[in-house]
Amino acid sequence: MKNKIGRLAMAINDENIHDKDKKALKHFLKGKEIWNEYVKSHSEKVDFYAVNFSNLKDMKKHALNMRSLILGMPAKELLGYIYTRMLKDSDDDLVGNIQFLLEYVHATLASAEEPAEVIFDEAKVQELLKLSRELKEKALLFSIESSLDTENRHFKDNTADIEFYLKSKWVSIRGNRYQALEGEFYSYVLAPHNDALEDAYGVGATKISEGFQDIASAFRMGITNAQEILKKQYKDYLNFATEQHGKPQQDIKEMYEQINSDKRKAKNLALDDLLEGGIGNVSRHTKLPSCLLEDLAYQRGEETDFFTEDNFAGTPYATLPVRKKPLIKLGLEYYAIDPCFIRDAGYRALIFKLLERKPKYKETFKENQKIMSEEAFPDILRDQFPRAKVYKEVYYKEPDTRQWVENDTVVIVDDVLYLIEAKAGAQATIDSPALNFERHSQSVNDLIIKAYKQCERFFKYLDSDDEVCLYNLDNGKHEEIARVRLSDYRMIVPIGLTVESFAPLSSFYKFKKILGKHAFISISIDDLFVLKRILPTPGIFSHYIEFRQSMAGISNTYLYDEFAHLGTYITYNRYDQKIKEGKHDWMIMTDMSDLIDKFFESESWETDPVPIQEFPDEVFKLLKALDTTQSPGWLLAESLIRDYGEQQRKELANCLSTIRKTTMKNPSGYFVYAYGDKLLFVWMQKSHHDIEWKNVKDKGSSVALCDNNRLNMIGILIEVATDGIYDNAQYFKVNVPSVQTKENEHIFDDAKLMNSRKNRKYP
Repeated sequence: MKNKIGRLAMAINDENIHDKDKKALKHFLKGKEIWNEYVKSHSEKVDFYAVNFSNLKDMKKHALNMRSLILGMPAKELLGYIYTRMLKDSDDDLVGNIQFLLEYVHATLASAEEPAEVIFDEAKVQELLKLSRELKEKALLFSIESSLDTENRHFKDNTADIEFYLKSKWVSIRGNRYQALEGEFYSYVLAPHNDALEDAYGVGATKISEGFQDIASAFRMGITNAQEILKKQYKDYLNFATEQHGKPQQDIKEMYEQINSDKRKAKNLALDDLLEGGIGNVSRHTKLPSCLLEDLAYQRGEETDFFTEDNFAGTPYATLPVRKKPLIKLGLEYYAIDPCFIRDAGYRALIFKLLERKPKYKETFKENQKIMSEEAFPDILRDQFPRAKVYKEVYYKEPDTRQWVENDTVVIVDDVLYLIEAKAGAQATIDSPALNFERHSQSVNDLIIKAYKQCERFFKYLDSDDEVCLYNLDNGKHEEIARVRLSDYRMIVPIGLTVESFAPLSSFYKFKKILGKHAFISISIDDLFVLKRILPTPGIFSHYIEFRQSMAGISNTYLYDEFAHLGTYITYNRYDQKIKEGKHDWMIMTDMSDLIDKFFESESWETDPVPIQEFPDEVFKLLKALDTTQSPGWLLAESLIRDYGEQQRKELANCLSTIRKTTMKNPSGYFVYAYGDKLLFVWMQKSHHDIEWKNVKDKGSSVALCDNNRLNMIGILIEVATDGIYDNAQYFKVNVPSVQTKENEHIFDDAKLMNSRKNRKYP
């Protein structure tokens, strides 16, 4: 699965794939019919009710055995061992199983007082890991079997698929954000509630976001930092001992500790981080006030619901305590037992507790949250949209009903129109989809499907006439703010924006294309902080969205989340075009976020170069000049160039280099580059010469005629300085006359002359 292309596609009939989770997923995604055929092939009729009941009993038994083992060991020592094992092991499956285990450590500590006698036993930890792995496998199997046999019909024919996505996500997805960006996310989403937070906890959004970043950083770097402290102190001790010339070892040790008493505390804390779970000690690693930590923490034995006799109690489909309050109080200090759920549940838990402390703030909270989420897309991506037209709270009369309706945000950049429907809410429940599918289906409807329908309504309005009006509501009166023509835009991008990621559901759920052309994308504010770093310019961002939207419109093809899409784009560029050219029944692309993951895992990620696609220097200079000039049509020009593969980029670079050298000797020059069904006409001239646009465009028209009336040729004019620097670059449209007239006969004559000389310059 590690070869570049081979790991991308897993055909539905491929018998060489041994990962049983992926095999089950394949069958599920193809639907009940194939699953039933799979069952029949084993010559065995499946009673799903009996299977599910048996599975539940097994899950409960495993959970109680795990609880017993956890209670028999000292909590901090157990955590220290688990953290060290998790952070030094690169096996993703093992790390995932350990993260799953930590949820049960949290649940056990929250639901039971500390026993009088405990003893650490490494063999019992290994048994815990085994039980945890088996419990997770049983839970994933249950997600398939119970979804196939579902009686729910909330999403009609798609209900089984969505129920499976929700259940499997509930069991398997943990910490699906980058720890390095935790503070940035919290700072942004808490800023609207700064005053309320200060009133409730004595600290505002900035200090709280710094605290959450400190928690993430402690888990991310705590073990390494502790090891470095101990290594340095040991090295210092050896150097000191060498200078003592034969003194007794005990005397040397006492002398060193007396001289370096100030280092003793640092050593003890490092040992605590390494051996006693200290990296999870949020009381020590953050400056968050105790009242806030108390709101987010369980006392030992406080939780009474998780391990009971109810149907799902003790299983992963019960409401895990960590989803309610992600911290535990051990002794006098607060601990984040699970490094994932302090992120996955921390934001919602904090907001819940804030509103519990300040119930009168609820309506103001909703309004502030709405404003934040609706402004987030153009605000976070302001570097990607430096000259964008942004229209907020856009009103218009819905064509069918003639009633005024509203959409959140329209962003227009060159020939690209983005419509963003922001959903400020979080998931409707912390109960599992097995316990409360109704509330989860409500979340899917409110956060994804409703956004799609609102986008669809807007674009149907744009399609209702050649030109339509957009309005703002000002003091109860609708005021016209813009007139828009759908035909003016090369790309139409409907986007549903959530606060937190809804992946993989947001990636896996495929909507019908709006107006038969425009696929819907669901992304989160979380995702935007990554995209803005990896895709820093309008051109590369627009090109990525072009790829992203195309992938969203390809049925039976699945990428896990936004980062998997981003990794695929950086690694393989327009892989969507290859998929469309091939044939497949079903495709899932795995491990595609690795490139992005590794970047943010680096200790020096802030100064490391971001992952990029490679361009020859000459082509990169052209892209930079287009971005600097940003004349109308520049995104189309960048899109064509960025579509090129490695070989085409090299060929274009050679053409540019050759014509640049020619232009150093002559006022101007041109070439045409052909790849596939598209032609790129490039005119280059010295910067200090006036642009004779008529001559430039006529030459482009002649070239297009010379090449069998190419209608899909675009032109780029480059102004180059005497030192070879590209000062400006701008797109222009190449018109191809269909009929010769007196006014354009010189264009036809020039085309005939070029044909006769056969001097077209193709690579």
